[in-house]
Amino acid sequence: MIRVLLADDETLIRAGVRAILGSAEDIEVVAEAADGREAVDLALRHRPDVCLLDIRMPRLDGLRAAAELHKAAPGTAVAMLTTFSEDEYIAAALGSGAAGFVLKSGNPRELISGVRAIADGGAYLSPSIARRVISHLGAGQFGKQATARARIEELTAREREVLALVGAGLSNAEIAGRLHVVEGTVKAYVSQVLARLGFKNRVQAAILAYEAGLVGGE
Repeated sequence: MIRVLLADDETLIRAGVRAILGSAEDIEVVAEAADGREAVDLALRHRPDVCLLDIRMPRLDGLRAAAELHKAAPGTAVAMLTTFSEDEYIAAALGSGAAGFVLKSGNPRELISGVRAIADGGAYLSPSIARRVISHLGAGQFGKQATARARIEELTAREREVLALVGAGLSNAEIAGRLHVVEGTVKAYVSQVLARLGFKNRVQAAILAYEAGLVGGE
């Protein structure tokens, strides 16, 4: 089972999201929080696989809660669950260590797919968010490509291969199958790549892979 912690200050929203996740046989909501501080406390107590955090919450907002969880509970992946799709929220969420960004107004299937992808070690952006990210990247792609390629030069050939597959959106299990290695080896490579590049999460690594031309924009 994928164990999920859900944090939102609106009771009805939490009930709706919980009902959607409950329709999936492999997902279980193990705790609910009404604010960011409670979310961090419950995450440290329950150690869920995935935390779904609303961005705007009292006491501690979702962005700061995500940053705290990234340091205190690195084994728990974080996804932002919000109605807001403004660019500053997207950038702030990814910068805080979030591995995903799911809009409340999206298709319920997106929520389930996102939780599964993130729990499997991948990253997930709702389609509308992904289009905005790709659009911004494309606007300045040629100016950034040389810098991005210089950054990946410090990686080994195998690490660049793993980075390309992360950029293509593959989970750890899928990368392991592609490279014919065990999943634990892939996790080690991904951790090495993130550490050497100074990144907090796979989304940032995927963006660099795109900028460097390791993967296409589709």
